[in-house]
Amino acid sequence: MVFANYAFRRSLAKIVLAGALSLSFAASGPALAEEPQWKHATALTGEPRYGPDVSHFDYVNPEAPKGGKVRLADVGGFDTFNPILPKGNPAPGIGLIYETLMEQALDEDDISAQYGVIAEAVRYPEDYSWVEYKLNPDARWHDGKPITPEDVVWSFEKATELSPRQKFYYHNVTSAKALADGVVRFEFDTAGNRELPHILGQVMVLPKHWWTGTNADGEKRDIGSSLLEPPLGSGPYKVKDFETNRRVTYERVEDYWGRDLPIRVGTNNLDEIQYDSYRDHTVVLEAFKGDQFDWRTENVAKNWATGYDSPASAKGQIILQTFPDRGRGIMQAFVPNLRLEKFQDERVRRALNLAFDFESVNRTAFFDQYKRTDSFFSGTELAHSGLPEGKELEILESVRDLVPAKVFTEKYENPVGGDVQQVRKNLRDAIGLLREAGYELKDGKLVDSKSGEPFTIEFVDNDPNTERYVLPYAQNLKKLGIDLSLRILDTPQYINRIRSRDFEMTTLAWGQSLSPGNEQRDYWGSEAADKQNSYNYGGIKDPGVDALIEKVIFAEDRETLVAATHALDRVLMHHNYVVPQWYSGIYRTARWNRFGHPDNIPEYTHGFPTIWWYDQELAAQTGEAK
Repeated sequence: MVFANYAFRRSLAKIVLAGALSLSFAASGPALAEEPQWKHATALTGEPRYGPDVSHFDYVNPEAPKGGKVRLADVGGFDTFNPILPKGNPAPGIGLIYETLMEQALDEDDISAQYGVIAEAVRYPEDYSWVEYKLNPDARWHDGKPITPEDVVWSFEKATELSPRQKFYYHNVTSAKALADGVVRFEFDTAGNRELPHILGQVMVLPKHWWTGTNADGEKRDIGSSLLEPPLGSGPYKVKDFETNRRVTYERVEDYWGRDLPIRVGTNNLDEIQYDSYRDHTVVLEAFKGDQFDWRTENVAKNWATGYDSPASAKGQIILQTFPDRGRGIMQAFVPNLRLEKFQDERVRRALNLAFDFESVNRTAFFDQYKRTDSFFSGTELAHSGLPEGKELEILESVRDLVPAKVFTEKYENPVGGDVQQVRKNLRDAIGLLREAGYELKDGKLVDSKSGEPFTIEFVDNDPNTERYVLPYAQNLKKLGIDLSLRILDTPQYINRIRSRDFEMTTLAWGQSLSPGNEQRDYWGSEAADKQNSYNYGGIKDPGVDALIEKVIFAEDRETLVAATHALDRVLMHHNYVVPQWYSGIYRTARWNRFGHPDNIPEYTHGFPTIWWYDQELAAQTGEAK
């Protein structure tokens, strides 16, 4: 199940995970008793928390006042309102104007559970070979026209036609059909994939009649091209105004058709949501302290420790608050491009890890705020530990010939630094591995023993703050004879280079849901390695990894899913594909004190701004936004 990867996240404003209970409608077919029943919600394991008669979800204030405005910051700018085209930079928050078939609640114990939005019900057979969604007859576009099964089919077909990533994600779907009575049906070329009926609920539904129509100048629109015309949507917001690459403002739709849906009551309370685009990370903090925007998630440890000292903070006008980050697993890492020959030897990659002194960087640059990452699912039950046993061991035994032998006998451990003696030992071990891999030191330079070519690394990023940890890393690599040069790019150039795989090393991150599935093929699968827009940034190609991905996807229950994910995680780590960095396990947030929130914020997310509201009394005390 997809969890948005935040290396290129464009603030779609809502993350839709998949997952799918009991409503009855007239079923068609020759044997009614054998037909699967329609369900109002669904979950991969267990049952959804909320039944069909609930009026609102527990984590909202159903009486939350409507009104006010929130200003948010985006780094990088935007040049299109086309939400499915893989090229270009879509406007931040564009997801506010669209709906999907189903959507996840924010407080589910089963993270995969989802509830109807455009679809009011779903059904699928026991072998998971197809799925049908029954559309809510009240679902409307902002121009008043109904949302139809034809819209859903067209949206799916265009998404998989234009986006290689979507095509790959849904490649087991053989057909999408509009049926009678507001039903859309998807058929699959495989059975037993429990997640497949659920992830179709993620499809962003677009208005076919608008995209195939003409604009105010009589020019025909093209879904395959960039667009700078505010598009027609069906969601709780619509585009109010914008300046390309600078600002976009969304306004709440007063007659939004879905406002009384249980999943929507108490949400989308702000009249306006504005995104201001900044070109440079370094100015964003000062803009926040200058009251240029209202909410900030702080990713820089130094800023969190020292950057918010200001009169506004002292007066309580700026609130610093942390929230637990329990809804995702994180891998943030130095990512070498495995497509380059110099990174293809596992001994070289392990040597690169030995050269990274996390403990010293954490102390000197990060104020000891982080933990070292040792899993692709850090901070969750999906992270492997110790040696394999039980069901995980059974799964690994089934692919023993395809995975490293050491996964059965050695725990994965990152090297530990933090003092001069330990760092020296790590560097000695690294030199030994590099020599085994065919390199030698000549005049202080690490060179290929056969070709004499020096080992160099160009490190690219779009954030100048990268220097805080890359330069110490470069100093250690230099002791191995490796020259690492840091190049800071503007955000569009950086994104294009990563997309086109035109890089040697960078920092990237993957956010994982608590219910991994088909997206793992796109993250680590061999077929995805050569797809420019996949999340397999490093270019991993390994038959053992491929086999374990399938074990995850076709897991029959939660116990097997967790065990298969442990096995996959263990093998990925033992291959040393990346040099793991760090994670905190919390969201660090700063906000101007103008907003109220429910008492029982969900444990998996802070829910801002979706379930928050503008508090007039607080705003009067803090001062209206400048």
